[in-house]
Amino acid sequence: MKSFREHAGMPLDTHNLKLLDQVHPEDWSPPSPEPVYNLVVVGAGTAGLISAIGCAALGGKVALVERRLMGGDCLNAGCVPSKCLIRSSRAAAQTASADRFGLTPHEASASDFPAVMERLRRLRAGISRNDSARRYSELGVHVFFGEASFQDHQTVTVRGIPLRFRKAVIATGGSPVCPDIKGLAESGFRTNETIFDLTELPPRLAVIGGGPIGCELAQAFRRLGSQVTVIQNTRFLPREDMEASAIIEDTFKREGIEVLLEADVIRVEETGERKRIITGTQEGERVIEADEILVGAGRRPNVENLSLSNAGVAFDTAKGIRVDDFLRTTNPRIYAAGDVCMNWKFTHAADAAARIAVQNALFLGRKRLSALNMPWCTYTDPEIAHVGLYEEDARARNIETDTYKVALDEVDRAVVDGETEGFVKILVRKGTDKIVGATIVAAHAGDLISEISVAMAGNIGLKTIADVIHPYPTQAEVIRRAAAAYNRNRLTPRIAALFKWWLKRQRGSR
Repeated sequence: MKSFREHAGMPLDTHNLKLLDQVHPEDWSPPSPEPVYNLVVVGAGTAGLISAIGCAALGGKVALVERRLMGGDCLNAGCVPSKCLIRSSRAAAQTASADRFGLTPHEASASDFPAVMERLRRLRAGISRNDSARRYSELGVHVFFGEASFQDHQTVTVRGIPLRFRKAVIATGGSPVCPDIKGLAESGFRTNETIFDLTELPPRLAVIGGGPIGCELAQAFRRLGSQVTVIQNTRFLPREDMEASAIIEDTFKREGIEVLLEADVIRVEETGERKRIITGTQEGERVIEADEILVGAGRRPNVENLSLSNAGVAFDTAKGIRVDDFLRTTNPRIYAAGDVCMNWKFTHAADAAARIAVQNALFLGRKRLSALNMPWCTYTDPEIAHVGLYEEDARARNIETDTYKVALDEVDRAVVDGETEGFVKILVRKGTDKIVGATIVAAHAGDLISEISVAMAGNIGLKTIADVIHPYPTQAEVIRRAAAAYNRNRLTPRIAALFKWWLKRQRGSR
């Protein structure tokens, strides 16, 4: 029988062996189970890890079950490896355009790619200790590896070992969707789970899906030297503000990425070492040749093989486990958190949801998922970050709004950094300074959006932000400028006339 490592499919170099030793040790012996646990957690991604450590830190008995790799998507196939690759690609883009800063440019080549991927594997292996089986075991968590299956309303089995619980959290995450395209499976394709196993740069990469995953990796591979085509059956980045996605689309075209919108993939054919993708557009059929295909067509919840019906847990294979606003399933003993049950499929969302689930499960809490203001970011260059409502959301809820928008080319630091593409757009309730949503397009939008998120969570309006001193020169000044625009808008003609009268009166007084 093959070991898990032989099934893993990743190159087994020093770094990946170190990773596996941390997140799925080959010599791991399951602990002796407790007669009953305060909490059993199924899935050791972000939501599962936070749930388990939260219970253990408070003195509870907790078991954590993982079928593959601790750390889940974030560590192994998501945030960590993708941001490693994106950072290398940004360095490549900066050196390639160094003449903008008075320096000699240098183009990245395919020969650089193995070192880029070696760096990715090295950094991921180093970070993996934070999510390791040994660390969690030392912190009091009983870690079990294997497929979890619910035996009844309060028992999970793993490799024949029954784990009885007072409460449980299901945090099994999600997996990439494989679209039903003729010839795709036979020709072979990559997803975020396998793209980081590459050791050689694909000369031509076709990306099916123009969402966050597809766009982030399309730009990264283009900057590292691949010829890239993105195929999207709707508009570009359909979840984002239209002005924001238009900026990214223009950036992609300028960088040499071919973008096919409103295009459907009809079939895929394999011709020797290459693949032929036949697409249908308004202009007719189009053939694209590629060495690798990356599919970024969304995610589906991991609900199979859990025997959820034995536990009385209702679920849908497309939408995931059904939960209420307290993250409680149809079995009141069992909660769920993360991609397996939520529309927000982000690491930080899973983290926040796990804290809600544990508090509600163990301490009769009443924390609500709907109370969260959830920011997110797409890590293209420039980045797109958002929190709260979009303009169309506000209209759908009959909320009248005012919009304050400032372009980055009005900010001195963005000008000297050569990062003037983008804007800040802040929505407030009409006639007030109360923030209901914001979109930022900037090189570091993911960092900038936190100021708006804090303001919304603390019920802080634009008037207060305008009074906050922002260091000069920083790109965060763009937020203060948007707030200052609100203050200027308050200067109505009547108030302006009063000010003029008062100042004239001052000049006349002795």
